[in-house]
Amino acid sequence: MAGGTPATEALAREGVGFVLHPYAHDPDARNYGDEAAGALGVDPLRIFKTLVVDVGAARPELAVAVVPVAGQLSLKHLAAVLGAKRAAMAEPALVARSTGYVLGGVSPLGQKNPLPTVIDETAQLWDTIYVSAGRRGLQVELSPDDLARAVGARFADIAR
Repeated sequence: MAGGTPATEALAREGVGFVLHPYAHDPDARNYGDEAAGALGVDPLRIFKTLVVDVGAARPELAVAVVPVAGQLSLKHLAAVLGAKRAAMAEPALVARSTGYVLGGVSPLGQKNPLPTVIDETAQLWDTIYVSAGRRGLQVELSPDDLARAVGARFADIAR
């Protein structure tokens, strides 16, 4: 069904238009966003990575940042946007448990436990952007506004 991942199934349920872009994933690759950009021939500023962060003080409190693969997440800016004192990258095991996805295939869409999500404002410069479709070797192309609506996200300056 619509690509067979929770991300694509969520988009189909919401009636959001999207295009799937499969590519051959190299199991030795560690920079998944750069791999996708190269394999698909897409500007790395248009492909966005999904990062799960912990903004909790006493216990883990997870949130999602969606930033261009050509940039880096500003943890300080993200914490400020979320009204948190600090932000740190979440532990990989916690990311997998919470989202239902493996690292390198984490999508902002169709997560097991939906998390507060912030998309870098540069996404709005493009008619469509690419994000993980929920597994390594599969990207989904959709409008930034559709992505924001589908996950209840807001746009903010969170990349550097």
